[in-house]
Amino acid sequence: MEWPLQDAKNQFSRVVQRARSEGPQIVTLRGERAAVVLSAADYDALRAGRPSLVDDLLAGPAWDDELAEAASTRAKTPSRGVAL
Repeated sequence: MEWPLQDAKNQFSRVVQRARSEGPQIVTLRGERAAVVLSAADYDALRAGRPSLVDDLLAGPAWDDELAEAASTRAKTPSRGVAL
């Protein structure tokens, strides 16, 4: 069901109830789709099996020995022209 923003604001508990019982509820702004209200169950189903940002970062390409050596032996002093 589509809800104009003002109606969705005024009847938010009803929007949430319908999202839980009927499925996603579309909120419109000036006649254009602006947001979708989902039940927690629908949201969880949507997110299921998707990796998190941390999972994506940890699953990056493996470092070969040369790159690992270069990273561990880099200079410990600042690389910018910092005067001491």
